[in-house]
This record gives sequence, C-alpha cells and structure tokens, in this order.
Amino acid sequence: MLQAIKEQIRSLFSWSDVKRPWHIAVIAAICVGIPPFIGAATDQFALATLASLGGMVILYLPKTRTAHRMVTLAMCSFGFMLCFSVGALFSFNAYTAAFALTVMSFGAILITRYYFLPPPGSFFFILVTALAIYLPFDLSHLPRNVGMVALGGMLACVIAFIYSLMIGANDLPQTKVVTDPRVNAILLEASLVGFFIGLSYLIATWLQLANALWVPISCAAVLQGATYRMIWHRNVHRIIGTVIGMGLAWCVFVMQPNYWHLAFFMLLFQLLIELLIVKNYGAAVIFITPLTVIMSEFTSANMSPELLLQHRLVDIFIGSTIGIIGGTIFHRTSLLKRIEVRMNERSSLSGRRPSID
Repeated sequence: MLQAIKEQIRSLFSWSDVKRPWHIAVIAAICVGIPPFIGAATDQFALATLASLGGMVILYLPKTRTAHRMVTLAMCSFGFMLCFSVGALFSFNAYTAAFALTVMSFGAILITRYYFLPPPGSFFFILVTALAIYLPFDLSHLPRNVGMVALGGMLACVIAFIYSLMIGANDLPQTKVVTDPRVNAILLEASLVGFFIGLSYLIATWLQLANALWVPISCAAVLQGATYRMIWHRNVHRIIGTVIGMGLAWCVFVMQPNYWHLAFFMLLFQLLIELLIVKNYGAAVIFITPLTVIMSEFTSANMSPELLLQHRLVDIFIGSTIGIIGGTIFHRTSLLKRIEVRMNERSSLSGRRPSID
C-alpha cells in the first residue's frame, strides 16, 4: 500500500515526455494577448477580454494542411459564438441557464468526441457558455459581446493562416476525416457530463455563491479526464494549482497594475500555460488561475481582488467534488455500459427487416 501511495504521489508531480513546438505557445499567447493591449490603448480593457476569449480558439489548431486548419478554426469560432449567444439568451433565470448549459455541454461533447477533436476538446465551448450565462442579462449588449468574441476568433484565424504558411503546412499529407462509430457510448457520456455540469451550476446558485461561474467550469475541467485516475489527478492538480495560483494573482494585484500591465501578464501567463500544459496540468493551473482572475474583471463588477481569490477556492472545491462524483459514476460503475448494450441491441433489432415468404 505504501508503494502504491508513493507511485500515486510520484505520478501527480511527474513531468510528461510529450514534446510540443515552442512556437505554438507563442502563437497562442499572441492571439490571447493582442486584444487586451488594444483594450488598454482604447480604455476598453474589460470588453477586450471577451475578444481574448474568442482568440482562445487558436488552441484548436490541428496539425493538418492549411485548408483543413482554416475550416476547423472557422467552425470552432462559430461554435464559440453560438455557445455565447445561447448562454446569454437563457441567462435571465437560473433554471433556464442551467438547462442551456446542459444542452450546450451535451452538444459540445457530442460533436468534439464524434469527430475526435483533440484536447482541449469540449472544454472551451462549455467555458464560453458559462461565461455568457454569468454576465448580467442585457439583450442590448448581446450583439456587442458576441461581436467581440467573433473578432477574437477572426484574429486567431488570420494569425493561424499566416503561421501555417510560414511553417509550410500545405506540404503535410492530405487529411482524412475520421469519426467515432460508437455513437451510443458518446451519447451516454455527453448526457452524463452535461447533466453534472448543469447540476453544478444549479448547486452554485442555490448556495448563492458570488462567483458561480467557476463551479461548472471546474466540474467540466475535472470530467475531461479520460480515466478515473486522470480525473483524480486533475482534481488534485486544480486544487493545489489554484492555491498557488491565488498567491501569484495576489502578488499581481497588490502591485496595483494598470491595464497595460494586466495585458502583459495575460500574454505572459498564456505563454507559460501553453508551455506547461503538456508537461504537467497542475503546473499549468498555477498560471491559469491568475489569468482567469484578470479576465473575470468583465464579470466581477469591480469586485476586490482579495474577495475574488477567496471565492475562487470555494468554487474550485465544490465544482471538483461534483466532477469527481460524475467521474465515479462514469468510470467506476457499469450503469452506462449496461444502457449502451441495450441501446446497441435495440439498434441491431430495428435494423433487421422481416422477410416476406
């Protein structure tokens, strides 16, 4: 048992051997960092963070030919806009918001899993929906906000196009679209994960948490784990990384930075996140925390940094706990497997036609 515990601890703090070109991290940092610098120059920093959110579509850049890259990023940008629009339209009530978050999470998981979209998979579509729900309900601001998300996505597409030409992506082999034939399994997984994400938002509103946004986001992040062990690791990584990241965020805000400083920190943190995310998730969370605190300025209604940091730890703990419960049902019980078997049997029976003698 002692040896098993040591192995678990060692795996938690181990560094992956996955290698990733450094310039991908630079491109991601540029896409996320340019909007806040423009916002700082125009005194619209809080609004510019929405464009940074749209710029995160660059994280879905595939390792394929230029044409396929552009189609993928364009579709993901449209997905960001759709998720934001639906979330904002249904945010007038906690129950309709939870329903919208469940449906959009279900759709995002279904599509990304069916088309084998690599990490971050469905996560940022869920994040965009949750952020739109948490914004004050105001239909008059919806076109402006969706437009900012769209501008960030367009910027990412332009930068990705230039980057693809520079590295000679057209010389890569032709891409073949592959889909996952296990449709019933994907439907069940999307239903379960979507249900727990929507439930986590309802629980956050019932508890009247000041920063309910991060509860479903933390739940979704934990449920991203492909195995039960990875879910536990993500849970521990998020809690430990958030605690350390909160200290880093406090150091940033105690300096009373202006918008130019915050824009620089956003670019720097995004660069470090992309360099570390493939090595150790917990190390990346250390910088994800201050980055998201800075981006929360648009939704925090000028809440003090100290209060934001205090609430964040509570939100992470509740969301991660709900995610663990959902992951346990998914990976540690045979409930979904039994349902999948029955669905497959019904599908096979419905596909048989009676013969006519």
